[in-house]
Amino acid sequence: MSETEFKGHVVVLPYPSQGHINPLLQFAKRLASKGVKATLATTHYTLKSICAPNVTAEPISDGFDEAGFAQAKDVALFLKSFKANGSRSLSLLIQKFKKSSVPVNCIVYDAFLPWALDVARQHGIYGASFFTNSATVCSIFCCIHNGLLTLPLELEDNKPLSLPGLPSLYHSDLPTFLRLPESYPAYLAMKLSQFSNLEKADWIFANTFEELESKEAGGISKLWPAKLIGPMVPSSYLDGQIEGDIGYGASLWSPLGEKCLRWLKTKAPQSVVYISFGSMVSLTAKQTEELACGLIESNLDFLWVVRESEMDKLPTGFIDSTNDKGLVVTWCNQLEILAHKTVGCFVTHCGWNSTLEALSLGVPMVCMPQWTDQIPNAKFVEDIWKVGIRAKEDEKGVVRKEEVSRCLKQVMEGNKSCEIKKNVKKWSQAAMKTVGEGGSSDKHINDFIEHLIKSRQSF
Repeated sequence: MSETEFKGHVVVLPYPSQGHINPLLQFAKRLASKGVKATLATTHYTLKSICAPNVTAEPISDGFDEAGFAQAKDVALFLKSFKANGSRSLSLLIQKFKKSSVPVNCIVYDAFLPWALDVARQHGIYGASFFTNSATVCSIFCCIHNGLLTLPLELEDNKPLSLPGLPSLYHSDLPTFLRLPESYPAYLAMKLSQFSNLEKADWIFANTFEELESKEAGGISKLWPAKLIGPMVPSSYLDGQIEGDIGYGASLWSPLGEKCLRWLKTKAPQSVVYISFGSMVSLTAKQTEELACGLIESNLDFLWVVRESEMDKLPTGFIDSTNDKGLVVTWCNQLEILAHKTVGCFVTHCGWNSTLEALSLGVPMVCMPQWTDQIPNAKFVEDIWKVGIRAKEDEKGVVRKEEVSRCLKQVMEGNKSCEIKKNVKKWSQAAMKTVGEGGSSDKHINDFIEHLIKSRQSF
């Protein structure tokens, strides 16, 4: 496509972590597939991990260009530096494109980075906020920001929290930031900052979809009028509109796809338990041991992703003793694994990206949430969407081996298994429909592009 044929130019700015880069980069690819020039602005440290056809990647600075957050080692310090350095370098990037035949007419920014809206305003272009959490979690934090809830939340025994559009949420269903606000002050502040200037944004996007969370989004629509444009999962697994789109195009780690796929080929359909807790969650040594023993007790085949830094938490001799039944790797291509016909269950921390991927690809879940929004996500997986089971912790906060085995058997083989598989298939079909041509998510993206076309014509 020639420069003059583009329908607009959008700079997409993610928070520089894997779970945020993936959905925003996927949105950039969606826009590019529809004739928009899409540029991903990401930090120097993460730039080398980006490889997405038809999306240009440009560096901006967070002030820690050698190693990013690992160099800063402090959330508050990192965010302060990113705001100062990111604002300056993002502004320079916009200025650079002003000299091109396709100047930028919108910044789509991660809601964690609300200062990007100020940059958009300085240059007289549109600003759109992109939320990477569920509509439910966004609703809760929006209510806190707007004074409809106060912290710390004090719920009477067995009395649920009642918010517009949401089901009853008990103390054990709430994000850890709300149950223990003093424990995560910097993260809580970052969550609430998403709403600091939101009323000035031209669009609000959320990585969820109407069939899944229209009621939850609708309950707070006057304060959070989001367009639900998800699930932001590579096109090959959903609608197939983007040719060759089999991965996100960003990886801060090296996947071990071939080894996993060779092993999976030796297993029967829907017989394998896939276990992964994402890029940030660290289980305790005791929880790792109990999970390992639960897998042995279940006697099911399993593929377990254990990061290199976590390997020493595995019980001595575990890998050798389970060689016939299990495979332990340090990383893999999660989408490929979830899409594989031999995988019948996903043991997950219920991060929002992982939850959406499992729903989109039709894989039942056993939930072991650890903190923040993972807890309400698990609530919805089990009680609202009915596509999995949440493993229950004991009084010490540990899911014991007997509980691990029980949950796996129930999802894979038990009487409840058929109902769960039926429900998750329904949600998978809904995900495919919503991003497909004419679906609700597709329509919202097309409406956005129509505005960009009008904007470009007025330049």
